[in-house]
Amino acid sequence: MEWVAGLAGEFREALQVAVYSLRTHKMRSALTMLGIIIGVATLISISSVINGLNANVIASVEQVGTNVLFINKLNLTQLGHPTSEQLTRPDLTFEDGLAMREIPHVATASGGMRLFNPMFGFGTYTVRSAFGKAGNTALDGEAPEAQEIFNINMDEGRFINQVDEDHRRMVTALGYETAEELFPHGGATGSTVFIESQEFIVIGVVQKWKAPFTAGKNPDDNVAWMPLSTFRKMHPEHKDFWIYAKVDEPENMATVIDSIRDLLRRRRGLRPEEDDNFSIMTPDVITELWNQISGGFFILMFAVSSVGLVVGGIGVMNIMLVSVTERTHEIGVRKAMGATRNDILRQFTLEAMILTSLGGVLGVLAGSVFAFGVRSLDIGLPATITPFWTGLAFFVSASIGLFFGIYPAWKAAQLDPVDALRHE
Repeated sequence: MEWVAGLAGEFREALQVAVYSLRTHKMRSALTMLGIIIGVATLISISSVINGLNANVIASVEQVGTNVLFINKLNLTQLGHPTSEQLTRPDLTFEDGLAMREIPHVATASGGMRLFNPMFGFGTYTVRSAFGKAGNTALDGEAPEAQEIFNINMDEGRFINQVDEDHRRMVTALGYETAEELFPHGGATGSTVFIESQEFIVIGVVQKWKAPFTAGKNPDDNVAWMPLSTFRKMHPEHKDFWIYAKVDEPENMATVIDSIRDLLRRRRGLRPEEDDNFSIMTPDVITELWNQISGGFFILMFAVSSVGLVVGGIGVMNIMLVSVTERTHEIGVRKAMGATRNDILRQFTLEAMILTSLGGVLGVLAGSVFAFGVRSLDIGLPATITPFWTGLAFFVSASIGLFFGIYPAWKAAQLDPVDALRHE
């Protein structure tokens, strides 16, 4: 236990010296820690945003259900712009979705269309009422079966039914945020709104989608749902359908996927040697696709953070070398009183680690302030801080002090006590 007590004493002494250095050389110490603070703050900030987005994606998939299949002509499981071959593929049709209803273990299937910004996934339309307007709204044309497929719950009123679809009625079910913007005092159901200068009657408001850790608006809540037949009447130029199929039990997913693939290959006239000209996605594939995207952000995060941490580490090495020169006489006195090279090495190494650890604490605080600021702003960008990344950031900052402080500490430990005592 003696070595533990001795190490604790050395730590207290190193802490006192580090605090003294901070007090006497405030500007120099602040500039030294700046790189560490920037690197750690960047690590905490970006990781908090990505963790929040990951939670949103997982929550969205869970709410829709793990037994829903998404079929499209484009191969959306690959990142990047669709190839020319994919863009020239024949469109899927509503009849394709109807044919899937006959497949065993398919609870229901349908097709739908949505107009939104393909770059960001947000809407591009403005919906107006007598009390306000909602911008960046997506237009969504769906058959009544969409309510069952996507587990759509209503906050008030009802969703689209078969009568609306058969008669191309000018009715709409608004997303939760859309209704809040258009009718801030309530009373959306039964009121009139204008979409693309055409009058629609609001038949209901969709319940707010589950999206934890999101302080701002969820794009899925800013939607104007309308009968698919009405949507096609308004936009006859839009031909490409998304097809959705809900499987009765998750364990039947593989069987249903094979059956849908065989069905579409027959309907699209593909020969055995030809590749599929459509894509079938499961919720797991969507999650994997997002993980690929977020993985790129993590690489960027480490690259930016590493620059700040390396710069901070070089600054720590510089200030510790200056400190060794300034305290050469003190080192000589300590050695003359019996301090060994290992004692001097530990002292200066601990001082460097305390300095960078303090920079790490300030960086964590700065990153946390950023994360809470993002959550408090109404920009729809989630951010959540996790203990793992906080602990990792602090550990990295302390390791920087160890790595870049070892050389100055070694140099101090190698000083000759007689020459050190003569130093002025």
